[in-house]
This record gives sequence, structure tokens and C-alpha cells, in this order.
Amino acid sequence: MKKRWAILGVAMVILLGSLAISGHASGLFDFSFSKKNTVTISQEEYDRLKKYSKMDEILQYIETWYWQEPDVDKLVETATRGLMAGLEDPYTFYYNEEEWKSMWEDDEGQYGGVGLELLGNAETNIVTITRVFRDTPAERAGVHKGDILVRVEDIEVNAYTMQNAVNVMRGTLNEEVEVEVKRGDEYITFRMPRATIVINRVEYTMLEDGVGYIMLYQFAGESEKEFAAALEDLRSQGAQSLIVDLRDNGGGWVSAAIDIADLFLDDGLLVYSQDRYGTKDEYKTKDGKDEIPLVFLVNGNSASASEILSGGLQDLGRATLVGTQTFGKGIIQTVIPLNNNTEGFQMTYAQYFLPSGKAVHKQGITPDVIAEMPQELANQLFPLGDLSDPQLKTAWETAKGMTLVKD
Repeated sequence: MKKRWAILGVAMVILLGSLAISGHASGLFDFSFSKKNTVTISQEEYDRLKKYSKMDEILQYIETWYWQEPDVDKLVETATRGLMAGLEDPYTFYYNEEEWKSMWEDDEGQYGGVGLELLGNAETNIVTITRVFRDTPAERAGVHKGDILVRVEDIEVNAYTMQNAVNVMRGTLNEEVEVEVKRGDEYITFRMPRATIVINRVEYTMLEDGVGYIMLYQFAGESEKEFAAALEDLRSQGAQSLIVDLRDNGGGWVSAAIDIADLFLDDGLLVYSQDRYGTKDEYKTKDGKDEIPLVFLVNGNSASASEILSGGLQDLGRATLVGTQTFGKGIIQTVIPLNNNTEGFQMTYAQYFLPSGKAVHKQGITPDVIAEMPQELANQLFPLGDLSDPQLKTAWETAKGMTLVKD
């Protein structure tokens, strides 16, 4: 709660900034609107408001003397964004009313946009297009998976401005958006209209030799329910082992990762988080597991919840990982609504660790079986379950050698 009030305090000083302040020995202070209206606050509250008095002093000068009538609401929003930006954390940012609404629409699986999925790297500042949704403006325009997003309209895109770029790409249907990407050494500009984007988060099929295959794109919406339904269907088709493809899956809700892990584990610790005060939160699974042998397919864009799921199961000896080193996003964000429930913010609040205590942040997870994607195939979109995909073929060869343990 203290963390939340730290944000709200800025708004409070702006709202109350024009009030006169007088001190009392009792440690309480009267904020006087007039002789008839006073607000009494504690010493602690007074000290907090005084801390932000510089911002309010500047605002009062702007309101009184700026050469044009200022848009105070815009100034407050900009100051709020600056507050979050001061943390220098690309995973911590503010949502205004429109952005807050769009964020939840995205989680529901349908929104107005161009059809891109992005992953920002805080170390390199590069934003990579990790997925181009099928039958979308981006696909029709010729944007490729693996392209580097460099500009959206007048926004120069990096890990810190990525959310702003996403906000611009979403909006009114049929209006055009200009997007620039870097592909190799070439810069390419596209203009594409926004359209209704419907997100499919799970696809699955049976492969040869009794190997089931689930492609999980995001941990969002009801992905855990979609995953469970896919698993049940594959088991009914005789799957004796299972490949879960998390390549290019940048994460999502931690709860979804826990629920999916719960399908394959009995009661126990999957992962734990620790905040700056040393407080630990444990994320546990419940009894009742499917013992089907598991192979997880991962790559350098498998991040966050993908690493919690695959890394936790690998750490517990429940799954074999195939692919390349994962992204290394070992921090957790929380999404918090402001008091008006129409705006909010996302903030990093803890680091997570695998059951053994291993940290993931900036390190990633090393697969048991290394399978590189040849450079000439790196940006190719393979049909679902196509074993000409060399990484999937390696995962399939690993999985088909496993047998389902039966009582």
C-alpha cells in the first residue's frame, strides 16, 4: 500500500497545491480554502505534501503566467509518466484512461490494431517483432517476424518507448498507421490500416509417433483453460508425450503459468518471489498431475512467465528443455488501478527464483538439449507442427523417445 500512495501523493499535491498551509504544535495542519472550509491533516501527510511542493510551485507559475492557457490535465499526465520513467525500468509505466481500456481489451483477446507482438530488451534497447498475426494488416503489408521495430509515426521506438508505440498502433479502425522496421541492414516503411485483431493464444496438433504438440503464444486471457482443453484433446487422441512450444512467448500473467504447471505437478513449490524488503511469496501447485512426459521448446524470446513455467518444471526434473538460452526476464510486475478505476500503472515489485533458488533475471535458462535455428530460417513462419522446422524436429526426436509412465 505504501508503494501505491507514493504515486498518488503527486496527484494529491497538485490538487491541494493552491491551499494555504499553517502549522500547529499539535502536529496537525489546516488547509484553508476560506474561513469556512478547512482540511486537517497529520504531520506525516503535511511532510509528504511539502516534499512535492516544488512541482506545485512550478505548476502555479505555469497556470498564472504561461503565455497560453495550459492544459493542466495533460501536464499532470506528463508528470506522472516522468515519475515512472525516472525509475529507468521499461517494464514500469502508467496507463491513461484510453490505454487502460486498451490493455484490458488486449487481455480479452480482441482489439483494434495492426497485428504485431513485440518484445523489448532492456539491455540492448531493441524491440523485436516476435509474432505477426495471420490475416492482419501487418501480415498483408509484409512485416516479418524478426524485424526490428524502429519507428511508429513520430515515436522512435526502443524498450522504454515501446508501450507508447503500442498505444499509437491501436485505436480507430481503418485509420492508417506508419511503421518503420529494420530488416538486416535495410530500413522499410509500411503504412497499414488498423483492423480488428483476434488473438489465438493456443494452437495444437498431433505429431507422428504419439507426440502431442501445443503452441502457446501468450499467458493472457483464458490461456490456461485453452491449454488444458488442448491437453485433454491430445490425450484422447493417444498422445504419449508432449511438446510445449514457448518460442517467442514473451510472458503474461504469472497465475496462468502456475495453473498450467499445476497440470503436470503435485503439491509443491514452482517458483518464489522476493521484494526489496526480503519478503517472499511462494507460488505452489496442487495435487493431481498428468504424468505425460514433457518437452519444452524455448528460444531467446521466451521470457517471464515462459521462463517461470519451463524453468520451474526443468528445475524440478519434470520437463526437458530443447532450444536456445531464454531471454532472462526474472522480475515480476503488478498492474494496479488508481482510485478512479479508469487509469492505472504497471510496476516491477519483485524478482523471482526457481525452486532451487536459481535466479533467472539477466541470466536466462539453459536448455538440456541445445538446438539452434539456422540463420537463413530464423524469420520463417512454419505451418503448425511442420517438422521441417529444425528446432521442432529436435524436440520431436527428444519427445518420441519418452514413454508415458503407467501405474
